[in-house]
Amino acid sequence: MSTTPNRHIVSGSERSVMPGAKVSGDVAPDERFEVTVRIRAKPSSRGLSEGGAHEDRPPAKRQYLSREAYAASHGADPQDIAKVASFATAHQLAVVESSAARCSVVLSGTATTLAAAFGVTLKQYEHDGGTYRGRTGSISVPADLAQIVEGVFGLDDRPQANPHFQRQRPEGDAVSRAAGASFTPPQLASLYSFPAGLDGSGQCIGIVELGGGFKPGDIKAYFTGLGLPVPTVKAIRIDGGRNHPTNANSADGEVMLDIEVSAAIAPKAVIAVYFAPNTNQGFLDAVTSAVHDSVNKPSVISISWGSAESNWTAQAMTQFDQAFQAAAAMGVTVCCAAGDNGSSDGVTDGKAHVDFPASSPFALGCGGTKLAASGQTISSEVVWNANPTSSATGGGVSGFFPLPAYQNNAHVPPVSGTAGQTGRGVPDVAGDADPASGYQVRVDGQNLVIGGTSAVAPLWAGLIALMNQKLGHPVGFLNPLLYGSLAGRGLFNDIVSGNNGSYSAKPGWDACTGWGSPIGSKLLTALGG
Repeated sequence: MSTTPNRHIVSGSERSVMPGAKVSGDVAPDERFEVTVRIRAKPSSRGLSEGGAHEDRPPAKRQYLSREAYAASHGADPQDIAKVASFATAHQLAVVESSAARCSVVLSGTATTLAAAFGVTLKQYEHDGGTYRGRTGSISVPADLAQIVEGVFGLDDRPQANPHFQRQRPEGDAVSRAAGASFTPPQLASLYSFPAGLDGSGQCIGIVELGGGFKPGDIKAYFTGLGLPVPTVKAIRIDGGRNHPTNANSADGEVMLDIEVSAAIAPKAVIAVYFAPNTNQGFLDAVTSAVHDSVNKPSVISISWGSAESNWTAQAMTQFDQAFQAAAAMGVTVCCAAGDNGSSDGVTDGKAHVDFPASSPFALGCGGTKLAASGQTISSEVVWNANPTSSATGGGVSGFFPLPAYQNNAHVPPVSGTAGQTGRGVPDVAGDADPASGYQVRVDGQNLVIGGTSAVAPLWAGLIALMNQKLGHPVGFLNPLLYGSLAGRGLFNDIVSGNNGSYSAKPGWDACTGWGSPIGSKLLTALGG
């Protein structure tokens, strides 16, 4: 499809005005900013599933590519990068950075030059949450780039995602003082039978954050209080994002929850936190930076930010999914929170929606439960649903990604509002998420109880770091195993009670809690430990 004989539309780049937003004026012509151009991977004779990295086979029998080998075989072709650079020169844009491994070129220019280069009209918009620079319609590129450019990010800087954490409600204070109503991460690790005698040594857990920050003093106080080693936490800046703590009512709650939960499970793992702006460009650049980080080399990545699929462009979902495929080829597990607004995922059209990026077939989607314990034993565990629209686990069926082969026998229901259309079912696994049975954490000097599926992604990331340490190799992309050879072997606490609005728990996989919460030691044994 082309706008003129000499220009072609970038597939999936169509964008609408943010709901409730209106034009407030023009963008200053001389405003300078950067865009990330995603380009195709070089044609390669080696498919991503080389060595069975995506197949239902034990991790020990998989062959993963090193980051260097992946870049060499699946990175961008230098000739394609050169063509984008020539395009930049012709349109008075500067090449800030190019990465063959990440298949990306970052360009800088003024609003005027960037708008002309990509065939868009930029406006300033106002909405209830603030302002953003935005566009509507599609992006286009010259014909000679039509087969090369797969996505352009950064022209529009609207907020893209929400953190999936919830503080325990004030009216729950009396409940929270009751024994066992909230948990430290080590207590949950014990209840979920995480393997003993492991500490994550030699592993790196990557965490993506789109706001907030951490204070080293809080981390030291928290882990000292738990009697655990103080973890090594690195802050990595992406697209100008930075570790910027403010107060306990901000995204600091997300950052501290992610760090404290994952590191309390695996205290000797290095925690690499990738801070990026909350835009589709910042989010994607943080993900690709973490996946291809050849310095810290995370073996598992935890992502607790997301929003309904309807809030994303097709080009964005496709590019994230490609990044997760790359992670799978390199043995990196990507854990994504499934959302905290029940089956609607915060959309008010009366239909069911799923949260992205958890809905990527290459993500381990993490749903939520409400947990109660008696001593060292789980006394009950049901679907988290305190309020079906504002405090409940996400889960459902993707309207964008088709049913992956590994879910063929999972009895995934049809896509909401369709006559039998199939799609990727979410989530895959679960864990404690109800703020009423939440996690004891420390944020900006305050001891708080926080829940949400945001806690489940780092909980699983910590478990995976332990399993990777024990096995001596990464477990990698787990989904084909969970739905294949590991299914029906009693490796999970199967959640059979409760619902998240449109979907109800049932024996086996369901669209509320996936296969259930982990029995960590059994899962490790089944994976070969």
